[in-house]
Amino acid sequence: MTEICCENVSESSESSPRCRASSHAARQRRMELRRVRFVSDVSETENGLKRKRLELYPAVVSRKCSNAVEDMTASDGDMSSLETETGKSGSKKIFLKDAPISSAVLPKFGVASLCGRRRDMEDAVAVHPSFCSVVDDGSTAKLHYFGVYDGHGCSHVATKCKDRLHDIVKEELEITAGRLTDWKKSMERSFSRLETEVTACSEDVLGASCRCELQAPESDAVGSTAVVSVVTPGKIIVANCGDSRAVLCRNGAAVPLSTDHKPDRPDELDRIETAGGRVIFWDVPRVLGMLAMSRAIGDNYLKPYVSCEPEVTITDRSDEDECLILASDGLWDVVSNKTACDVARMCLKGKGPSATCSLGSDNAGFENSDKACADASMLLTKLALARRSSDNVSVVVIDLRKHV
Repeated sequence: MTEICCENVSESSESSPRCRASSHAARQRRMELRRVRFVSDVSETENGLKRKRLELYPAVVSRKCSNAVEDMTASDGDMSSLETETGKSGSKKIFLKDAPISSAVLPKFGVASLCGRRRDMEDAVAVHPSFCSVVDDGSTAKLHYFGVYDGHGCSHVATKCKDRLHDIVKEELEITAGRLTDWKKSMERSFSRLETEVTACSEDVLGASCRCELQAPESDAVGSTAVVSVVTPGKIIVANCGDSRAVLCRNGAAVPLSTDHKPDRPDELDRIETAGGRVIFWDVPRVLGMLAMSRAIGDNYLKPYVSCEPEVTITDRSDEDECLILASDGLWDVVSNKTACDVARMCLKGKGPSATCSLGSDNAGFENSDKACADASMLLTKLALARRSSDNVSVVVIDLRKHV
């Protein structure tokens, strides 16, 4: 090994004692480093006694990871929000005070959303497990929120629904002090508040970042459908405004929980004509010959003929419930309720083909997304495309089985 000295030494002279001492000390330091790095389970001390390596070189353990092998339910939770409880066996269980509850009690779901044959993607999907807690029959219940929004004219109203509607629903429930009173009124107020927000900020949401690149008053021709489901331990609440749809699969049968708001639906036709509007058939029945649905959020240029008031259904859960499907009309235009339920049941039972991108980007932002439900949602979107659906296709599949 080459010795390096900081002093200038002539060729005829020997290395100075200072240089030799410095080089010797450097070699000792390098040997000590090697001994620390490559030492075996035991190392020999200066007095010849052997001690365990752990005593000589204690490991440094991060506080955040010190309980990583415990009963941790959150992957990256803040340790300050944890409480511990020592059981009879001495083992510690960790409970989250402010973090989301364990995934074991969260619903399983899958999401798929494809642009399809449209030029732009105008659908939006919202999934919020345990978004709210309420008191139901004397006990606290966790509520889970799912929503599918099908925009038209542009995507910004659907995006507004995705970002705000669940918060508004939560606020309306908090007004009742967390007690379930009247779901119909709560949902109607929530949709009405969102409609007001969309109308008030219709000009603000438009700009360089908005794909429609419209200027008022043309921006009034933008809107979105909304089908929303709040799942409680005992009930399924569905609020629908437009032609998206919610279908419950119960014991192999398809049970529609919403009815499409089409302009030629007899009661909707009467409502439109009573308000002074007309339904004109242009390819399909349309309000004033323009909008192919009779209810939506937005579409200010068609008020009051197009209403934002949702229809609300409340269904008691049963042990025979298998799954709930929420989807935009891109699916329902070409796939029947029964076929959609059959595909979803096949995947939930593990008998269906695995979708290659089932847990791809559509489910990347959802911590509790389930492979079987994601496969079901992806296969349904692929089936819609195979049947030549010309619209965006968005599907959410929620597993409702209580004993899985």
